[in-house]
Order: sequence, then structure tokens, then C-alpha cells
Amino acid sequence: MAYKISDACISCGACADACPVSAISEGDGIYVIDAEACIDCGACADSCPVSAPEAE
Repeated sequence: MAYKISDACISCGACADACPVSAISEGDGIYVIDAEACIDCGACADSCPVSAPEAE
């Protein structure tokens, strides 16, 4: 089950920096996770200051 980023995202980029498989990129106003590349490790959720990444 991949993670997704909620509207709580503040576009700080912490999640993208933490992702070990580079599955996160800057989208239109918020960061987005490529569900196909996501390995469900939770590193993005652990690094986010506003808890925007959530298990889908």
C-alpha cells in the first residue's frame, strides 16, 4: 500500500529528501508520491513536520 500526500502539505521538500527510492516530486502546490515507485517504508511520514504523507 503506497503513501499519498494530503492537502496539509506545506511544500517544504522534507519528504522528497527522505525518500530512499525518489518516489516523491514537487507537484502543483504540494508534493506527490508515485504509487508505482513507493515502497511503503514510511520515511516520508517520519520526516514531515505536518504529517502530510498518509498510508493510502
